[in-house]
Amino acid sequence: MGRDLCIDVEGGVVNIRVGAIILRDGKFLMVGTPGTDYLYSVGGRIQFGETARQALVREVREETGRELEIDRLGFITEDFFIGDLGRTRGKLIYELGYYFYMKTPPDFEPVCDSFAEGGSRESLVWVDPAEGRKLYPAFFNDELRHPSDVVKHYVTDQRTEQ
Repeated sequence: MGRDLCIDVEGGVVNIRVGAIILRDGKFLMVGTPGTDYLYSVGGRIQFGETARQALVREVREETGRELEIDRLGFITEDFFIGDLGRTRGKLIYELGYYFYMKTPPDFEPVCDSFAEGGSRESLVWVDPAEGRKLYPAFFNDELRHPSDVVKHYVTDQRTEQ
């Protein structure tokens, strides 16, 4: 396919991202990297020429070693934040994200063999929403306690929190 949709613009970067909501036994699967104090959703950037759904299937396969089927769209997000990894470190990022619920087969055992931007090895973590861990997106702790069939739109602006 094409190049990641991480586009340099005057004043920052535009990312177009997909994320997987993988649920099992009341927990959801997240990704972590050494040196960060938060976990983020399985997923990544859409590549030029892909649909969001194609990108998500590819990203889930790359990060878990399994090809999962998409169930439904759950969230659309718009986020402003300062990058902390790789080439976006210190830059303002505007990220448009599509988060889809996945169909999780009973025999799903993910195997992570992927790396984050900047070369850090990623690891997979099953998260109980009651733990209140620092997550990206942050609304997962509340929203994934009681998943809904309604597509929700979130806008967050962390520019003033830095």
